[in-house]
Amino acid sequence: MHPQQSASQAYLASVAARLAADECQTWWEDWGGLPVLVGRRADFRLRWMGTKLHLFTVAAAVPEITMPTIGTFTFQAMEYAKRTKGGLPAGLQTGIGVFPVLVSDRVDPAAMQWAEAQARNEWAIMARPVVVDSARRYVGTFRRRGFIGSGYASHLIKKSRLYFDGQ
Repeated sequence: MHPQQSASQAYLASVAARLAADECQTWWEDWGGLPVLVGRRADFRLRWMGTKLHLFTVAAAVPEITMPTIGTFTFQAMEYAKRTKGGLPAGLQTGIGVFPVLVSDRVDPAAMQWAEAQARNEWAIMARPVVVDSARRYVGTFRRRGFIGSGYASHLIKKSRLYFDGQ
């Protein structure tokens, strides 16, 4: 790790490497002065009733993570994925999965609990917010099957472990 690189920046670099190793397209964007890592891939499975899942990972390091911060970032990441996906409209043989990821060494425990409590879903889009406490080296996200989007759950759990836990 470069001496000036924070633990949060090092974590984002490791996520970028894991996304690339999993054959995701990766790039950086500027969201109002905030550098944001974006990873994207699409997978088709017959067991998903012949649908394609477009999976977006949208990650950033911030000074502090609170419930409003992760809630707003989750909404923004979901809107970004809907705008960016292209192709058939979501819901027509295609779905969207989103990992909105915030990383910080200052994390409100309520924000961590919010991320771990449940997935955030809308029509044909499933978000699993990820809160990373870089000081404690702890990753919080929903890792169970939900009722909505349950067919994709094992795929999302597997990708979550791969991208954020390095497993």
